[in-house]
Amino acid sequence: MVLSPPRIEAVTAPSRSADRSDTDTDTDTDTAETVDERRPLVDLFRDLRTSRSGLSTREAARRQVVYGPNTLTRRAARRWPQELLGQFTQPLAVLLALAAVLAWFGGTPALAVAVVAVILLNAGFAFVQEMQAERAVEALAAFLPPRARVIRDGVRSEVAARDLVPGDVLVVAEGDRVCADARVIDGTLTLDLSALTGESLPVTRSAEPADGATSLLEAGDLVFSGTTCTGGEASTVVTRTGMHTELGRIAALSQRGPAQRSPLERQVRRATWIIALVAVVVGVLFLPVGVWAGLGWAAAISFSIGLIVANVPEGLLPTITLALAAGVRELAGRGAVVKRLSAVETLGSTTVICTDKTGTLTENRMRVTQLWLPGAEYDTTTTVDDARARGLAAAAAACTTAQAQSSTQPAGSGDPTELALLRLADELKVAVTPAARDAAVRAVFHFDTHLKRMSTVTDQAGALVVCTKGALETVLPCCTQVLDPQGPQLLDDTFRGELQRTLDRYAARGLRVLAVATRTLEPARGAPADRQQAESGLTLLGLVAMVDPPRDGVAAAVTDAHRAGIRIHVITGDYGPTAGEIARQVGIGHDGRRIIAGDELDRLTDATLDTILTGNDEIIFARVSPEAKLRICEALRAQGETVAMTGDGVNDAPALRHADIGVAMGRSGTDVAREAATMVLTDDNFATIVTAVDAGRRVFANVRKFVLYIFAHAVPEVVPFLIFAVSGGAIPLPLTVLQILAIDLGTETLPALALGREPAEPGLMDRAPRPRTAGVIDRALLIRAWLLLGGVSALLVMGGYLFTLWRAGWHPGDPTGVGTALHHAYLQATTITFAGIVACQIGTAFAARTDRASLFTVGLLTNRFLLWGIAFELVFTAAVIYAPPLQDIFGTAALSAAQLAVIAPFPIIVWGADEVIRWLRRNRHHVAVRGT
Repeated sequence: MVLSPPRIEAVTAPSRSADRSDTDTDTDTDTAETVDERRPLVDLFRDLRTSRSGLSTREAARRQVVYGPNTLTRRAARRWPQELLGQFTQPLAVLLALAAVLAWFGGTPALAVAVVAVILLNAGFAFVQEMQAERAVEALAAFLPPRARVIRDGVRSEVAARDLVPGDVLVVAEGDRVCADARVIDGTLTLDLSALTGESLPVTRSAEPADGATSLLEAGDLVFSGTTCTGGEASTVVTRTGMHTELGRIAALSQRGPAQRSPLERQVRRATWIIALVAVVVGVLFLPVGVWAGLGWAAAISFSIGLIVANVPEGLLPTITLALAAGVRELAGRGAVVKRLSAVETLGSTTVICTDKTGTLTENRMRVTQLWLPGAEYDTTTTVDDARARGLAAAAAACTTAQAQSSTQPAGSGDPTELALLRLADELKVAVTPAARDAAVRAVFHFDTHLKRMSTVTDQAGALVVCTKGALETVLPCCTQVLDPQGPQLLDDTFRGELQRTLDRYAARGLRVLAVATRTLEPARGAPADRQQAESGLTLLGLVAMVDPPRDGVAAAVTDAHRAGIRIHVITGDYGPTAGEIARQVGIGHDGRRIIAGDELDRLTDATLDTILTGNDEIIFARVSPEAKLRICEALRAQGETVAMTGDGVNDAPALRHADIGVAMGRSGTDVAREAATMVLTDDNFATIVTAVDAGRRVFANVRKFVLYIFAHAVPEVVPFLIFAVSGGAIPLPLTVLQILAIDLGTETLPALALGREPAEPGLMDRAPRPRTAGVIDRALLIRAWLLLGGVSALLVMGGYLFTLWRAGWHPGDPTGVGTALHHAYLQATTITFAGIVACQIGTAFAARTDRASLFTVGLLTNRFLLWGIAFELVFTAAVIYAPPLQDIFGTAALSAAQLAVIAPFPIIVWGADEVIRWLRRNRHHVAVRGT
């Protein structure tokens, strides 16, 4: 189990006193179990044998051996006996048990034993498949290893959270999931402790402990594993890891709740109850009918058992579970980690994608290309020699927290925009090293999603300087002056107009624009007490314009989404024209695309917003707040849309939870966003969302294929019993119950599993999304299964059976029992029925591979799993027909070459009939399209 488990709601952790001697049961080298987190920092560093510079890599590796991985272990009792027993309470298992009881009291104990064996085999198969599916989903944690920022060897770097050890200096910032229990040594944080305390209000933690704390959870300088940082940034020293943390102690007492079944599984389970009810009712009704028609009680009971068994689609539920789990594994390999099986089904019905711009549509690799200064403008691809430009670059770099490139981190770490500013400062020969920058910082006002700006207060040569960067419309109101070549000047309407024109010009080229401003504080007043005081009376230095080009493949993915009938809205915090230009480049929206800014959206009534979203237009929502993102999501869902919503920030979590598919960014996203989302993109690429929709549609289509395949066989298995009953026994039973079991378990299962791995049918992404209310089992599927494929199969099978008896001289009512002249011919006729159903299964399997397209467009040999499944069922059928021991068990007889020739065309006839119907449907569709 990884370090970031599901949230534990309303659970209060036991308080721990400073004296931990009563729980110190580990080795005396376990310093973390004897350390007192509440001691002065000097003493704490001494006890942990660490410092503010962190551990060395070698020392951390040694401690990893001593303390073990920083993970939580599950102590819940094994659940497999309960889950295995649960397989015997499934509706189909209960139905088979009823058949076994009837067989026993009907005087056929051998048949009863056989049915019980089927129940055991089916339960074991279902149990194994569900356990494999559960393990497959749990194993997806390997695709999203929690990461932690630590200081090792004096350098900030990223490590796997499981590698944290006591003594590590851990850096926690907004959006992070805290990975271990630790004490704050520098900075201030706002934490959500609801995972431990159940309290929803955030708390503040800083290096200064709060007075009056009676427990560790109330200590003002301690942070805990499993909690969430909702604001600020701080350095902490790790004191406890793994099961020694507060969360670990709770995890040791907790039990894992039952997994939620997907809507598809619930729907099929409901269908199986209907099937079971119908089978029981029909069986009970035909029992007296059979007796009244002249059958004995034994024959009538045998008929009822056969009817019940023929209606049981064994293996249906585990096959669906396996197909969904296979879809989850495939998506993980393609960059989309789905956190529950039901999401695969939901993906296929997505009608609207609400996507962010930066990092999703674009590469998230910013590069400064333009600098605007009052009276001057520079292209940074050429040499820039201007003192004001260097001052602008230095101020922008000072207002960052990212880590520039180094030998240990060639790509750097942190926000891509800030990395671009650090590179700009380096190019202009005013490089700001992270160490010098951090040492000079006296206060940090982190980026606010509502204010859309960030500020720092730094000590520059003895003077305190406020550096602010952010969106022009939010920085400009804080400025009173602008720095032109002659020095600071009052910011008048002329400058404001020029700034707006420059902003629009850059945005029209798809550039992202930041305004940079500064203010030197009076030495006597010291650092400002709050943000409002710091961000006032600023002097605007200029604008920084940077490019973030669209990702390769996004334009093609947008085209695929449009072809699939999916609308795409862009919801971004960026400037409207900038977002509009990127949308134009990748094909989102149309000429004259509508851009709605955040302030305009706030003024819209819900009714007006519903009207805007009802049309087919694709809209760019710019400068929107996270609350507005949630509002858009709820409006779309209220209209019946199936919404996939992307997000990466802490405040995106509500929208991600409310969307049908919440999509978080695996690289740039926060831990909070990844937890709230249903799907995480390991590559942060929009194209992966469309790929996931394609896979979701294919998985749903494949589930329908093997449901069609399984349901189609019920008809040729039930019809022989109906003919036997209606004729009053004049037509001997064409199929035995054991032969049905041989079909359902011996020849049907592997091809059904293979259909779950079928490649996508051509044109699958050319269809409109299915309605969210559409089920896997609908009228069209049942008509195709029972009337077309099942009906043709039943006609062929009964024709082969009656033809075999007629060739032997049989007439209705002639005896065919043991010792009669027609008994061998009867055995061959029942074998023809058995083999004929298997032959029709092959034709049904090939027909089920496509729903609309011709099989020739898919290719006869493209599903090698199906070919192997058919090969197995042919070998199994031959063994049942020609192996003497199996002949005695299943009541079969060897067939001649001529008799085999009778059933040889069955697969082609079944598949051909379905192919003709699909051809007619395609023609009608083409005529209708041409007519419109």
